[in-house]
Amino acid sequence: MGNESVKYNIKAVSRMLDIQPGTLRAWERRYQMIAPVRNDSGHRLYTEEHVETLRWLISKINQGFTISQAVSLLENSSLSMDEAEAPKRDQVDEIGDKLLAALLEFDSTKSHELINQAFSLYTIDKTVIDLLGPILIKVGDLWEEGSITTAHEHFASSFIRSRIEGLSNSFPHSSFLPKSIAVCGPGEKHELGLLIYTLYLRRKGFEVIFLGTSLAENDLKVVVEKIKPKFLFFSCTLEENRKATLELAEEMNKIYPELIIGLGGIAMDSMPIELQEQYREYLVGMTRAEWEKWLKKRIDQLK
Repeated sequence: MGNESVKYNIKAVSRMLDIQPGTLRAWERRYQMIAPVRNDSGHRLYTEEHVETLRWLISKINQGFTISQAVSLLENSSLSMDEAEAPKRDQVDEIGDKLLAALLEFDSTKSHELINQAFSLYTIDKTVIDLLGPILIKVGDLWEEGSITTAHEHFASSFIRSRIEGLSNSFPHSSFLPKSIAVCGPGEKHELGLLIYTLYLRRKGFEVIFLGTSLAENDLKVVVEKIKPKFLFFSCTLEENRKATLELAEEMNKIYPELIIGLGGIAMDSMPIELQEQYREYLVGMTRAEWEKWLKKRIDQLK
């Protein structure tokens, strides 16, 4: 494929297809369904064919398929990419656009109003996972691209975090469900994804001890000894911290063989295929459907 057919950078594709750059990068690493070329600076460049392939995948996801199912369909489909329809946007996307704009204007009043509107229209899970989660990813991408300042990133993240924490601490836990610990992997500074997963667990009635950004290994052992949880969840968002997180998970599994360990975050979801196979039992996934499937299987193991 010649470079003359290359037309779009990742920011342009993101806007055209309404997909976060971080999500697109994760899909490419995990499923290798397209192979964008790189320019001299190492940035991804996409062709019309790449865009049509992505458009087709998104149309299938909007029909209810997971991304892995959509990729499988693509690999086994004789359909022309011309048959793909542009995905329709629902109201949560429109609210998301307005909320992102309000956050980048430092408009807390408008931001609260929009989040309250989302809660009045959708379930807590949908609002947090499908609205607030993607906005956090988009804010991070904008900051990495240099499109917004550190002040914008801090304000948006802190604002969303406060709303999620307020919700997360309001749910009663069930004495019949096992205790859990949620902590970031070594070196990790980004804990909002883990906080969203903690909210998901607490919504189900789990008692979750949220430890946030990474603890020293010995301190984590002290907490495990004290709490005696059945589940230990690690979050890792940066590839540079993945090796240390995997090593810590293996160490904890060796010391506490009865402890069920879960690994989440973009750095885990985007692992090379061979590592995914090695740690398959640990990987909780990135979507609510994947979380449900993983958690049900592990709870069944405890029965």
